[in-house]
Amino acid sequence: MTMTTPGDLPAPDQGLVLTHFLTVRDVARSSRFYAEILGGEVVLKENPAIVKVANSWIIMNPGGGPTPDKPGVTLAPPESSDTVSSFLNVRVADIGAFYADAVAKGAEFLTEPLDRKAELRCYMRDPDGYLIEVGQATGMRHGVFADPPAGSQPAV
Repeated sequence: MTMTTPGDLPAPDQGLVLTHFLTVRDVARSSRFYAEILGGEVVLKENPAIVKVANSWIIMNPGGGPTPDKPGVTLAPPESSDTVSSFLNVRVADIGAFYADAVAKGAEFLTEPLDRKAELRCYMRDPDGYLIEVGQATGMRHGVFADPPAGSQPAV
């Protein structure tokens, strides 16, 4: 694949860039999802696949066993979509337009965007079951934040 500029790759000349790595079952399918649904650009097809999305990159490879630099660690896609320990958080300017466009392209959301006081928010899943939060700041722009979870202690 031809690169248009060195800036297409997450390789800073100084400092750092933050990327998100996903262990996926089907690299081509996942790359298409992130390119089509989030408007990304596939800058490397495989080994690893890299999709540039807005001001970040999503890096994808199939799972595998331990390597010399990660001894004792096995990478695998999620076993279940019911329990997650992290998720991608996407912030948009117009959640209604993003939601309608993503649904038209085949994205599946858990709910429609819901008003959470601080933001409008909804979640979708990628082809491997990774959770993706999509939100639009509303109330937080004016100092209005979401209620704390039931039973939690207020922040001091």
